[in-house]
Amino acid sequence: MYAFMSITKALADENRVRILAVLNGRELCVCQIIDLLKLAPSTVSKHLSILRQARLLEVRKNGRWMLYRLNEKNPPAAVAEALQWVIHSVGSEPVVQQDARRLNEILSIPVETRCSA
Repeated sequence: MYAFMSITKALADENRVRILAVLNGRELCVCQIIDLLKLAPSTVSKHLSILRQARLLEVRKNGRWMLYRLNEKNPPAAVAEALQWVIHSVGSEPVVQQDARRLNEILSIPVETRCSA
């Protein structure tokens, strides 16, 4: 029951769902996610923490950058099903499509430049 409750809690926030949608098929640095959502770093960190606790995200460190991606390598069945459902359900939402366009701008700047602070 704990896994189910963690997943439902993680999906109960629009910003966390937006994070999952934007990570579909890619890996992003935390600073890129902050720039996309236009939220305080501490707020984004909390959202990422909740998504990681639910096992919806994986993280890896690359130098000084923390890179996030969907947990798609052997996730628990509930996680795989939740990710599939979210990606399928929100793909046509205007905010998700707007995020995709904004992400193209963000990705045009190298992470080393964008996240140098």
